[in-house]
Amino acid sequence: MGAFEDKVSFMMGEAAKLGLRVDQPLLEKVAKGLGPALYNDDASLVSTSDREELSRVKENFLRGKLGVNEEAAMDVAIEEVTNQFGASNKNKYRALFYYLLVEKFGKSGMYQ
Repeated sequence: MGAFEDKVSFMMGEAAKLGLRVDQPLLEKVAKGLGPALYNDDASLVSTSDREELSRVKENFLRGKLGVNEEAAMDVAIEEVTNQFGASNKNKYRALFYYLLVEKFGKSGMYQ
């Protein structure tokens, strides 16, 4: 298995631990969109306690990639995804976090 496949397999395992049902082909597409960040220990995680990080998630991913513009909806979705991981869980993997946001906003068609 290659590095990318290993990461996706790991993410699928993490999703299963959290009780999340994940569409692997969609997760692969979301993960591929992360580029090198997928392999960087720090960049591969989302720090939901860091306001600047959440601002980047909103601006670069939700607004920039998914085209979501409703600030309140972004805040609610980020909070819901954070709760799916568990607020105290330090390992909020960016690929899964973004995957869940894609699902929340019904934007999987953008990855076809």
